[in-house]
Amino acid sequence: MALDGGGFKGLFSAAVLAFLEEDLHINVVDHFDLITGTSTGGIISLGLGNGMRPREIVEFYVSKSPQIFTLSCLPSLRHLFKSKYQAEPLEKSLQECFKDKRLANSCKRLVIPSYNIGDDSVYLFKTPHHERLRRDYKIPMWKVARATSAAPTYFPAFSGIDNVKLIDGGVWANNPSIVGITEAVSLLEVPLEQIYVLNLGTTDEVRAYPVHLEKGGCLKWYKAAVDIIMRGQSIGAYVQTQHLIGKDHIERLDPKVPDGLFALDKLSIEALFGKAAHESRHFCPRFKELFGGHIAPEYKPIYPYSGD
Repeated sequence: MALDGGGFKGLFSAAVLAFLEEDLHINVVDHFDLITGTSTGGIISLGLGNGMRPREIVEFYVSKSPQIFTLSCLPSLRHLFKSKYQAEPLEKSLQECFKDKRLANSCKRLVIPSYNIGDDSVYLFKTPHHERLRRDYKIPMWKVARATSAAPTYFPAFSGIDNVKLIDGGVWANNPSIVGITEAVSLLEVPLEQIYVLNLGTTDEVRAYPVHLEKGGCLKWYKAAVDIIMRGQSIGAYVQTQHLIGKDHIERLDPKVPDGLFALDKLSIEALFGKAAHESRHFCPRFKELFGGHIAPEYKPIYPYSGD
């Protein structure tokens, strides 16, 4: 399972999984051997690894998002010189959610992307599902969640893990499908033809970009650039995945929505939940067909955390 980034819109992804569980009377994680998620998708992935049911993750988003996305001053003024939001409410919410759980405590194999801006390098957090993965398993889950969700301009970078300056994995893997496939092939030695991927997006805005962007400079591009880059990454990863494992081996759920309906930090709880209810209802038979027949063997970490 691969879960896209998208800020508060992660509520859509969590709600889709919750509806699937309730309609099919299943525990959705039982049907997946590996879960990878970026940013808000990383938080959901860690929650699933922590044994939380999707409905509990939905409740986390609903209850904590108003606290996380609270502005301490005029948004335009703060956003010019600092991150739009302070880190403390996010960190407190993540600590309350994951408590003292470590990556080694995950009940599923996880791969969570982040980015090291200090060394200009990709950074992947991994559960101890291979003998070479000897460090990350000791890291508290809340810190992994904080690192993968440090969206540039929204939250400050996170330096709470070995003083490495980490930011949102969405800067290079907003759709982590390729990350999951690479992990399955390279470390778990799974043949490409045996890989099936459920890729959940966070809704795709139908947006007409101004003609002036074709010849525009910095001032004309600054608002559109991030959106185009993130969306381009997700679409590109999906197309590459189709080529790697075949169109019949991946199912992407990322419905079109009107421009401006949702945002990374816009509290559209009722609308997001309603969209998830609608999409999951139509997707349910396809999920059962493609993933329902597979029950993942129990995952046991190679290096269990002992508190040292």
